[in-house]
Amino acid sequence: MAVSRRGCDELLPEADWLKKLARAQATGTPLRIKLGLDPTAPDLHVGHTVVMNKMRQLQDLGHTVIFLVGDFTSMIGDPSGRNTTRPPLTREQIEANAKTYYAQASLVLDPSKTEIRYNSEWSDPLGARGMIQLAARYTVARMMERDDFRKRFEANTPISVHEFLYPLMQGYDSVALKSDLELGGTDQKFNLLVGRHLQQEYGQEPQCILTMPLLEGLDGVEKMSKSKNNYIGITEDANTMYAKVLSISDALMWRWYELLSFRSEADIAALWREVADGRNPKDAKAMLAAEIVTRFHSAAAADAAAQDFALRARGGVPDAIDEVALSGAPLAIGALLKQARLAPSTSEALRLIEQGGVRIDGAVVSDKALKLAAGRFVVQVGKRKFARVTLS
Repeated sequence: MAVSRRGCDELLPEADWLKKLARAQATGTPLRIKLGLDPTAPDLHVGHTVVMNKMRQLQDLGHTVIFLVGDFTSMIGDPSGRNTTRPPLTREQIEANAKTYYAQASLVLDPSKTEIRYNSEWSDPLGARGMIQLAARYTVARMMERDDFRKRFEANTPISVHEFLYPLMQGYDSVALKSDLELGGTDQKFNLLVGRHLQQEYGQEPQCILTMPLLEGLDGVEKMSKSKNNYIGITEDANTMYAKVLSISDALMWRWYELLSFRSEADIAALWREVADGRNPKDAKAMLAAEIVTRFHSAAAADAAAQDFALRARGGVPDAIDEVALSGAPLAIGALLKQARLAPSTSEALRLIEQGGVRIDGAVVSDKALKLAAGRFVVQVGKRKFARVTLS
């Protein structure tokens, strides 16, 4: 129960979960614990791993974890938290994204003990008749209790009929898998409760639900999202991952410790007291960065990333930087930054120069009209982007 409760937002009904745990212990039968993710993007970020970490903790206690790839539900599009209809993905997009999901999930879960399933296995065979029979097991009134649907209805914002199918299909996954516990973010609570209802409709013991908080991104305000560019991808290189963790605020660091760290709660509390008593919070942040990089890369990569970060903080140039060969000297600085892929556009390059974020061989560039003659030099943008440019 202590493992289940750690960091969670809600565990419902807690008394039922306690009974399931007691029964599993008495009979030696592991519980079936389900987490579903729709492959709506090709990459997972550390925000996704908040619930996956909980899965791993329960997996390490001996329970059966099911990593469910929502290849069918992705075609509907999860309306959770949406104020407009989500555009559905094509089958090709879903299949391409799904291929990468399990490989990335295996960086958190133990792949030798993880059951991977795709909900098209049972959703596709339902057909039109089965879909109608499933829809008959839930009412429109109950569906409209859902906060985002109610708000859209009251605002006269369109709700497509197919969006009502999403929570039904997610709930039916729990029936098909006979799950004892389903995990999800706080925004998934309604869908998880639909699973409990449908299991009862089909004569099964209803699952318990465990919701985890949504992790704030690098900005400390919005939830972590690739579209908001406040994320750390779990396949990003070690140096970038380490530097991004070091960039978060001291306050956010403790939130991340709670939701991302595998350290014991006692260890985290002791570290918090040390910082409160005067220890530099950067030390604690570096420990968190090293833990996260080690998890997704290795301890050696974490050590190298720490050294790289320290070198850059002193204004040094990393040993391994991109070599770029360009022609057209004399070349305007804006064009050079764009062609060297250090800036997405010339206008963005000029904006970076205005902000003092561009250096050539260590010297800050302030002249937006600068033209560079042929030669070889190190170009730096911000703290983390470097290129050794040969211009002819």
